[in-house]
Amino acid sequence: MSEAANQEVKKSTDFGGMFKDTGILLVITLVAGLLLGLVYQITKEPIALQKEKAKQEACMEVFADASSFAEMEVMQPDAQEWSAAGFSQETIDEVMEAQDASGAVLGYVITVTTKEGYGGDIRFTVGITKDGTVNGIAILEIAETAGLGMRAEEVLAPQFADKSVEQFEYTKSGAVSDSQIDAISGATITTNAVTNGVNAGLYYFQSKLQGI
Repeated sequence: MSEAANQEVKKSTDFGGMFKDTGILLVITLVAGLLLGLVYQITKEPIALQKEKAKQEACMEVFADASSFAEMEVMQPDAQEWSAAGFSQETIDEVMEAQDASGAVLGYVITVTTKEGYGGDIRFTVGITKDGTVNGIAILEIAETAGLGMRAEEVLAPQFADKSVEQFEYTKSGAVSDSQIDAISGATITTNAVTNGVNAGLYYFQSKLQGI
């Protein structure tokens, strides 16, 4: 067989091998895709149920008197008004209506994210009764400094419970009124972020929900 013929046979063999390899890869990709789709379908409902359970538990933490919670449409505040009120770094992510066993509205659970944390965003829920009393807060996401800002759940959260004020402020010299929150020693930035976030939740309640 001539050298040219050998080259043609080699090319044909190489092409056939490439075609075979491509086919195998295609089959593997299709099978992997089908398996992933199957796993997603199997796990989708349990994951959704788990998320819903976690959401309900977070709501119960700040509104223990409620029997159930119903998601409400978030009425986003006017950006200019929101910024003028001092909340350019805070967002309202979710609002749940807290209801008693008969379905009567007891108040609201508002999920707030503040971007003012030392280590990044801080996300938490605020429970507020219909008369404007803060039941408490529950921190959902936080990545502050260990031993300092990470003590927010331990040090800050209890101080907001059962307070009926227009807004809060933090102090380094010891709280002397319901509106004052003792700062975490060495974590003023975290304290400021959480305090502003709670105030954002209160402002949203006062401007959008109170009197509904």
